[in-house]
Amino acid sequence: TKMLDMFKRPTDPPEYYHLYGIPAAGALSVYTAGSMSGSYPEIDTAAATLSGLLCIGGIGGLASQDTARLGAVSGQAGVALGVASTLGHLSPSMGTTASIAGLMAAGGAAGHYIGHRVEPTSLPQTVAAFHSLVGFAASSAAIGDYLNCTNPVELDKVHLASIYLANVIGSVTTTGSLVAFGKLDGRLNSSPLQHPARDQINAGLGLATAGAGAVFMGGPELGTGLAALGGSLTTSGILGWHMTASIGGADMPVVITVLNSYSGWALCAEGFMLDMPILTTVGALIGCSGAALTKIMCDAMNRDILSVILGGYGTKNSGGGEAMKFEGETTTTNVEDTVKLLLESESVIIVPGYGLAVAKGQYPLKDMVDSLIGAGKKVRFAIHPVAGRMPGQLNVLLAEAGVDYSIVEELEEINDDFDETDVALVIGANDTVNSAAEDDPNSEIAGMPVLRVWNSKQVIVMKRSLAAGYAGVDNPVFLKDNTDMLLGDAKDTCEKLSSGVKEALGK
Repeated sequence: TKMLDMFKRPTDPPEYYHLYGIPAAGALSVYTAGSMSGSYPEIDTAAATLSGLLCIGGIGGLASQDTARLGAVSGQAGVALGVASTLGHLSPSMGTTASIAGLMAAGGAAGHYIGHRVEPTSLPQTVAAFHSLVGFAASSAAIGDYLNCTNPVELDKVHLASIYLANVIGSVTTTGSLVAFGKLDGRLNSSPLQHPARDQINAGLGLATAGAGAVFMGGPELGTGLAALGGSLTTSGILGWHMTASIGGADMPVVITVLNSYSGWALCAEGFMLDMPILTTVGALIGCSGAALTKIMCDAMNRDILSVILGGYGTKNSGGGEAMKFEGETTTTNVEDTVKLLLESESVIIVPGYGLAVAKGQYPLKDMVDSLIGAGKKVRFAIHPVAGRMPGQLNVLLAEAGVDYSIVEELEEINDDFDETDVALVIGANDTVNSAAEDDPNSEIAGMPVLRVWNSKQVIVMKRSLAAGYAGVDNPVFLKDNTDMLLGDAKDTCEKLSSGVKEALGK
């Protein structure tokens, strides 16, 4: 809801989505009354089914800006009804119910606190941290369910398989998400762990995890089963840590979506384990949507998903030779000349990157854009699918500043327009505007779709320094004749540009 509020415009009609709480509360009341009466034995299943349908509707609603608010409400109602139906299915004692309510209140308070404090720049690491909690919950529930069995030897194969999968997938998700959090938050080095025996280590850990699974699936006594379950928990956890540590920072957007999918499949396995269809339904939704988003991200980066997961380098088009060496000198410009250039231009395309997010320069940038549009200039934003550290991060950043999303366009919509653009203003972006992706077949980003800013009449690149981007690949665009570098902090520079434009326009 907080993110959706950022996309609201002053001219939008009033919304009354809170009124959907009335039928949601009504459904909960009907379920509670029916469950307490004891006259409707199938009411728990009916409530769980309705919960699943509401969650499916929520995912569908989030696919469009026009229906996103309704999708969020539908999802929230589905989760609330799912929790209620679960409690009704379990029929816990008063003491247990009080304990559950207390834990839920504590978790809800923590989530509310974190959700209101987190900023758009911190979204990627926050998402990664939450994924680790889902994985931890899945592994803990798997071990707890196994310990709670009166006679583990009598468990059927489906139950054993679901316990094992929830345990393993949860463990991989937990450690992998913690490493991703550390890299995205700057607590760990973003460069990949380049162990010479990387593939052999992954294979060995995978075989050990599978071996422990084979022992567990044999339905052994409790002691042997726990040892196998603990062994698979340990080896899969190390595997998740090692695989994620071996992935470079440039691939973190894909890693986030992969871990999102993992968390869904862990939840799905829990559903089979606990015989809770609602968990299976929601887990499948998360797993499939995460997998679909991973496919979209890999296509946007021209990367092979298997190569990303195994810590490989380069794109599907990368050759085996040495990358090209680009020679030349960069030319710099200043704020005054850039202001003059912007005011003399008729069309401007702004390409924001993670550097803008870190500097929190979206607000003065929005002020400058408003001034240029007021002066009759055509100004648009070009967003690359993997700009920032996770999908949609730059869209949220611009929405937070109040930028009208009608002037925010995706790569496929705007890339051909650079030929007719007077100025391309690149702010804190590097890899997503790197022409080596098209010019150098041996580049690590060869074949990756990029924004062709160099086709504009003039390119202004705003960066703190001339260092390479997150992928560690030099950018020949900086050396082109029609490119000038405007070095400095993005927020400070945007403030100066905004002030300069307003002063020149007499505002």
